[in-house]
Amino acid sequence: MKKVGIILGSDSDLPIVEKAIAILNEFEVKYELHIYSAHRTPEQAKEFSQNARKNGFGVIICAAGMAAHLAGAIAANTTIPVIGIPIDCGKFSGLDALLSTVQMPTGIPVATVAVNGAGNAALLAIQIIAVEDKVLAEKLDAKRIADTKKVLEKSAIAEEKYNK
Repeated sequence: MKKVGIILGSDSDLPIVEKAIAILNEFEVKYELHIYSAHRTPEQAKEFSQNARKNGFGVIICAAGMAAHLAGAIAANTTIPVIGIPIDCGKFSGLDALLSTVQMPTGIPVATVAVNGAGNAALLAIQIIAVEDKVLAEKLDAKRIADTKKVLEKSAIAEEKYNK
């Protein structure tokens, strides 16, 4: 199974990214986490992304706030899928990071999830890896069924309480 790379622009992004880590652990997907800044450690970020395929990665998740150039910098140096998590740093409620992450030039795609959307970033990474992994795909199917059941159970409780 391919690994997931997780690159954070700052250690302050860890509380958000821990949601992705929990999901990757739940699905038993191996990952490797690093803190590399597109601006403060550009050589390390470049080296990681250039060697990602050779080092067994199938997808890279990048979390960054404000200018949020990290996902684009990583994507510029690899052809494996990159998923950007725009981080809310408080100044513009994450809109600055969202726009920086989603507005990539043609030829350098970055899949972008919602601001602070680490859970969906992990699930998207798992879906990408599951294209070639039947067991992982079955785990995703089971999660969808379980999630549907939870919503329907909550609906039944609400219906019982309010539909008189």
